Order: sequence, then structure tokens, then C-alpha cells
Amino acid sequence: MTTPPTAAPPTAAPPAASPWSAGRVAEILLSAERSRTPRTSIRAEWPDLSLDIAYAAQDIALADRLAHGEVVTGIKLGLTSRAKQQQMGVDSPSVAWLTDSMALPAGLAVPRDRLIHPRAEPEIAFVLGRALRGPGVTAAQALAAVDHAMGAIEIIDSRYWGFKFSLEDAVADNNSSGVYVTGPVIRRIDDLDLGLEACLLEVDGDVVDSATGSAVLGHPGEALAFAANTFGARGITLEPEWVVLTGGMTDAVPVSPGSRVAAHFTSLGTVTVAGG
Repeated sequence: MTTPPTAAPPTAAPPAASPWSAGRVAEILLSAERSRTPRTSIRAEWPDLSLDIAYAAQDIALADRLAHGEVVTGIKLGLTSRAKQQQMGVDSPSVAWLTDSMALPAGLAVPRDRLIHPRAEPEIAFVLGRALRGPGVTAAQALAAVDHAMGAIEIIDSRYWGFKFSLEDAVADNNSSGVYVTGPVIRRIDDLDLGLEACLLEVDGDVVDSATGSAVLGHPGEALAFAANTFGARGITLEPEWVVLTGGMTDAVPVSPGSRVAAHFTSLGTVTVAGG
């Protein structure tokens, strides 16, 4: 198995004794997450924050999570739909990590004591049946590695004030990771038309958005291939039994206390989560 590599928002520049680095970025964002204190965009303060540095910060933060007892259980994609890219003002997808602490058992409410400003988005989730490593992976090859698919709701939670960030900021922040819940329906890939798999997003009984799997990079298999190739370029293999969240199909909606969010899929059943 491949071993993964080891906030009112402040606006002041870092002190001279603590210059900007991937490690400092990771430290700042982990502190914001654990204190539930949002901050302004790091890239607005440090224009030299690049994607390479952001992914390095992501991996440093993961190493910290593992040191605190968390276990890698999969990966997630962000900004895979055009709607989501337009909403966040970016033009490219990205990848990030999932750990066991991010999995929300069905029936439990959103853990508001862990989150800053949770938002919900419906996703198609895969569970891998065998290892998958890029680069050079096609969508067909990626889907051949999938054991089954499920419907999911991801509760994202940016550490940036008002969900205002650049692509580099989002990557450093582990793609706004929060928690996620998967539905009870498990389907084999051959039994689905993933591009046409539709979802209605409902909040407190009202349908607020809808989309199909084609909203996710044209097809969820393309999202999985992108993830395999992006991680593969960093020397990381996607492992059997890992969960892959392929990215939000619709815009993310705020999750208010006492609310109920449901994602109704054509073939993958219904996934629900309470606002807590």
C-alpha cells in the first residue's frame, strides 16, 4: 500500500521570524479548522502560493491528521462541475484527502461543533475494487477499477471567510473538507448510466437544484481518471476499498440548524442529512 505523504479573519502579513512556506500554510489552516475560526485568502497575503506549494501543504496537513490518529480512507475531488467552478471563481478541478474522521454515519446530524459554515452538495461516490495509479489513466480504465457506486452528500466547510478563495487556497485547505454521508444503495458500474444519473437536491422539502452525472467533468469516470493521474504524478496510488467522492453535481447549499437536506438519485436512492 502506498503511504500518503508525510481564524474574524487575520489580514496581517506573517512575522519575519515565521516566513511563508507550505508548512506554515498547513499550520494556519489546521488551526483555523480546529478553532472554527475563518480567515482571509492566504494567496491574497502571499501571492507566491502556487499549486505545488498548496498540494505540499495539503500533504503536510494530512501527516498531522495521521499523527493524531486519523486513517486515510479515500480521496475527494473538488470543483469538477462548471457550476461549482463558476460559483467559486476558479477554472480547474483539484484533489484532496479523505480520512475516517470525515465519514458521517447515516442518521447522524451534521456535527456543527466541528464546522464553521457547512454547505451540502450531492455527489456520486465510488469504492475502488483494485489499485489505480496514473499517469495515463483513461476514464474507461478508471471505471474498471471501481467495485461499486453510491449516492452521497458531502458537507463542505471552507476555512476561508465567506467561501472566498483561489484554486491554490482551496487545494491547501484540502478542498474545503468537512464530512460526508453515503446512501444505502450500492450499484455496480455496469448497471448504471453514470452520465445520465440524475439527482434532485432538496432542502426542507423544496427542490432547490438538479443535475446529472455529466455535470462532473462530463462523466464521473473522467473525474476518477483525473484524480488517479493527479495523484499518480505525485507518486501516490489510489488503493482498494478507498472511497472516491467525484465532486459536487450542483451548487453547494448552506446547511442551517434544524434543516434537512436530501439528495434523490435516479438509481442510487436517497441520501439525507439533518442540519443539527
